[in-house]
Amino acid sequence: MCLACFYLKIYPVRNLIIFLRRYFNFFLFLLLEVICIVLVFRNNDFQKTAYLNSANSISARLYNRYNNVQYYFHLKATNDSLVNENARLHNILRTSYDSITLDNLVKTDTIRTYSTDTTRKVVGIELRRYLYHAAKVVNNTVNAPVNYLTIHRGSANGLKPNMGVIGPSGIVGIVRSVSPNYAVVLSLLSKGRNFGFSARLSHSKEMGTVRWYGGDAGYAVMEDVPKSVRLIKGDTVVTSGYSALFPENIPIGYVESYSLTDKGSTAYTVRIKLATNFYNLQYVYVVDNMLQDEQKSLEDSTYRLIK
Repeated sequence: MCLACFYLKIYPVRNLIIFLRRYFNFFLFLLLEVICIVLVFRNNDFQKTAYLNSANSISARLYNRYNNVQYYFHLKATNDSLVNENARLHNILRTSYDSITLDNLVKTDTIRTYSTDTTRKVVGIELRRYLYHAAKVVNNTVNAPVNYLTIHRGSANGLKPNMGVIGPSGIVGIVRSVSPNYAVVLSLLSKGRNFGFSARLSHSKEMGTVRWYGGDAGYAVMEDVPKSVRLIKGDTVVTSGYSALFPENIPIGYVESYSLTDKGSTAYTVRIKLATNFYNLQYVYVVDNMLQDEQKSLEDSTYRLIK
């Protein structure tokens, strides 16, 4: 408790007068000091400018700190908004549609049409092939031989097994199981000779398969790249589009080094730095190939006929 408050509490009026009389010189000094400072800053341009600059600098720093604190507490809402916006943009990309000409089309339906000439003549239709669902990662492993992610989206949101999953920077994995509100994703960081992703090199367009054999979660290998290919360090490895899980040209990683498996080998083994940072994965997009069942059914029936 301050001295003035103590005096006022015991003897309100009498002690206030005594307190002011006792410290009159001190308060008078403070008053005169303030008046002098005001007169100096008001009548001298240099001091006035220095004061304003200092005051503005201090105010700016305080406002900056305040804005940083405010921004931090709004990060979740900002991230959610950006994720939803990215999903919307993915869904309207031309790569999410298959274009079909109308030359031999007999039956019309309600699929959205588009025009490509100045006469507004309809020359084709767009059939949506891919639909993207934004999802938040609630669990993630990176150090096991087989790694999984759990995402907060499930069958109630249209998810089902064998859907591809991509992140903000590249592919992530494949949906393995779903519940009404959650889904478990088999990560690209999973060892297995039969588990891989169809890929190609951006520069040469050569095909290969990307697999992870354990170890560093930031790297994988691309196999079956022909020896005749001219490899370039830093070249982007992307999805080929041959898989029903992912659209083409989704980044997988970047060529870091390459070597022949053995002296007599006809193919390179390429070490790639993964595009996705699995250590800091917060949001993903589940890719729904709306023609996947049709494609798989036709391919399976064809394979059975051959056998």
